[in-house]
Amino acid sequence: MCHEVIAYKMMEAAEAAKHLGYVCESISPKEFCDYMMGETYTCDKTMLNDVLGSGLLMLHEVIEISELKKRGVQINNMTLTSCDKAVVYEAHLTATEYEIKYVLSRGDLTWIRLRLSHAREWLKDENLPENLVERLRSIVSWLSGLTASVDDV
Repeated sequence: MCHEVIAYKMMEAAEAAKHLGYVCESISPKEFCDYMMGETYTCDKTMLNDVLGSGLLMLHEVIEISELKKRGVQINNMTLTSCDKAVVYEAHLTATEYEIKYVLSRGDLTWIRLRLSHAREWLKDENLPENLVERLRSIVSWLSGLTASVDDV
């Protein structure tokens, strides 16, 4: 995919983050692609085209990468395997929290339900650092509450 398209989509995501009060770090299209296509210790892959096709996933990934950069992490295709897992998970959870705030502003209950399902799966992740379990449980509770309040109507 053309770097200009990626740069434009990253700029859109950074603007959405800014509306939430989050200031993104500068991320090059190369860093973004390397990060998205790099190695993971869980062997899971989110496809670059899937992310580029979803404003919500773009928002999530741009904030996640920004969080890593704010902690001094070099962004490349080995970031996820060479960086402290706790730092990666913290960045992921922060990105998830902002993503949810953005989704709430749009009223997208379908996405909230999808992320609730994902967050419940993340709780089963054996790589999740123990000190982040409670934070993730809080996210699950938040999402559960959002879906329950609508389902009760």
